[in-house]
Formats: sequence, C-alpha cells, structure tokens
Amino acid sequence: MNQALAIDKTELPAVAPASQLTPMQMAYQLISNGADLGSVKEMLAMSRELAAEQARQAFDAAMSAAKSEITPVIKNATGHNSKKYADFAAIAKAVDPVISKHGLSYRFRTKQDDRIHVTCILAHEAGHSEETTLSGPADNTGNKNAIQAIGSTLTYLQRYTLVQALGLAAAQDDDGKAAGIGETITDEQVNTLRDLIEDVGADLPKFVAYLRVESLADLRQSDFKRAVAALEAKRAK
Repeated sequence: MNQALAIDKTELPAVAPASQLTPMQMAYQLISNGADLGSVKEMLAMSRELAAEQARQAFDAAMSAAKSEITPVIKNATGHNSKKYADFAAIAKAVDPVISKHGLSYRFRTKQDDRIHVTCILAHEAGHSEETTLSGPADNTGNKNAIQAIGSTLTYLQRYTLVQALGLAAAQDDDGKAAGIGETITDEQVNTLRDLIEDVGADLPKFVAYLRVESLADLRQSDFKRAVAALEAKRAK
C-alpha cells in the first residue's frame, strides 16, 4: 500500500452537517465556495424567516402545554364591595412554576404620560415573544399619595396584562374599579346588549363565553363597543 496515500481519517477535522451550521457559518461557507453576495443575502433572509417560524411554533406549543397545566387561581384578596379577587402573588404562584417548566417567562415594561401604560412581554426560550399592553389613570381613591396611586394602578395592570398574555379566564375582579380601569357596564347597557342579542338571534351563554365574562353585568366599559360591534356583525350576515 502506498504510504503517501494512507491517511488517518481520525486526524481530519470534523465537518458539521449543513443543518447544524449557524447562518453566519453557512454564509462563510457559501462565500468560500464562490457564491455571489446576493445569493448569500437571500439565504440569510430565508434562514432568519425559518428560525422565526420555528421559534413561533415552539412558543405556541409551550403555551398550549402550559395552559393545560395551570390550575384555577385562588381568589385570595378582597376588593371593593367585598368581592374576592386574585392578587398578583396568587396568579404568579399558580403560573410561574408551570410556564418556566415549558421554557416561558414574562417581564413588564412601563410608561407614563397622562395615563399609566404597562406591557407584559411573554417570551419563550426559543426566541419568540408576544406583548400585551393595558393602560389606566393613577388610582387616586382613598388617602393615597401620588406614588401610592401610581403603584396601585401598576399592580392592577401587571396582573391583568399577565392574565391576558397567558389567555387565562379573567376572574371577576372589582379591585380594578379603584384604578378607574375595570368599571362594568351600566344596567342600561346590559339591557341594550340583551335587546341586541334577542334581535339578532344570538345565543346568550355562547356570547357571554365569547366575551370571557361570567355575565353581561360583568362586562367592562372598555369592551362594550366591541360587544355591540360583534352583535351587529352577526346581524349583517
């Protein structure tokens, strides 16, 4: 055997499969093989789109799995009119262990102008994230000072943006009324919706479930127009 041609393959550097290369490594490989810059840019764009889609799919799968495991949140606090609600600590206790198990996490971003804005950023370890934003005025009820008024609204908005981001059923929560956010519709508005439901032939229990409330009387003022629009859309069909 020709010793000059005898090659110990164990001494050759390992070549990773194309599927294991990072986009930059693939780009370098293409350029090294004589590919033009336009082709490389197109490949990088396609690679980023594919990675984003895979991250979104991983996020959706994790959300689905986590929601199936999250148990009902215990209402551990008392708000206005002696109504029970779940505070942020109770919600976090119920959801944090479950979502972290599935690679999910959340954080908040806040901004203040004439109102207080809170954004809940729900992210997955694969890189995809989604945002939910709510806003409201400072809670000036009671004997709160300016900082306490802001803190009260922040707490409420953090609680509800997290609930919305996770797609959890919103429990009846009278605490939001103190922050000027969760006011429910009036009796007159309830009657308006009832008349519309009957007029367009909608199913009341299904419509209430669609609105994600226990009854029409629990619907928030901010959702009244959406409810009317949904019923009018049914009439137009």
